[in-house]
Amino acid sequence: MGAVVAADPPRRLGRRRVLGLPLLFAPWLAVPCAAQSPGSAAEYQIKAAYLYKFLAYIEWPPQAFEREHAPITIGVLGSELLAGELAQAVSGREVNGHDIVVRRLRAGDTASGLHVLFIGRSDSARVAQITAAVKGQPLLIVSESDDAFALGSAINFLVVDDKVRFDVALRPVEQAGLKVSSRLLAVARKVNTP
Repeated sequence: MGAVVAADPPRRLGRRRVLGLPLLFAPWLAVPCAAQSPGSAAEYQIKAAYLYKFLAYIEWPPQAFEREHAPITIGVLGSELLAGELAQAVSGREVNGHDIVVRRLRAGDTASGLHVLFIGRSDSARVAQITAAVKGQPLLIVSESDDAFALGSAINFLVVDDKVRFDVALRPVEQAGLKVSSRLLAVARKVNTP
């Protein structure tokens, strides 16, 4: 399989922006990710591209940023492979006037200053502990755990028919004070409502 490359973000408003989300996600919805080997590079290239694309369709409250155009900071815990792929995917890019920063985290690191926290498989047992510790903070928690929603994750990656998909749980999104675009929900495999 050839390399998977993230598409450029939509830069103009209007028809392309309105119609663009399904088209932007379409390449990853149709690309097999070699799910036979969990945690493959192709799988994490696709997940990194999704994480980057999610940023344009999530709205954080103004107080989530220390200044108007402060960077969006994505923390990655439990997946060095995803952290590397994500750093490449977001290098030199911005979303809605915000640069994007990737922070590699280790067990015990604080979630302070993060806007998105990805929790990898190797730390999935800690999802409940982490979500309890950050409850009420404007933080989007993304995971790849079988019981992620019961533990408080907002978006969960899964592999279905050798393709990376994602589900969304609205309760954790609302509890974090975030808003998610209906356009993102339209391309989710499943949306859990409160």
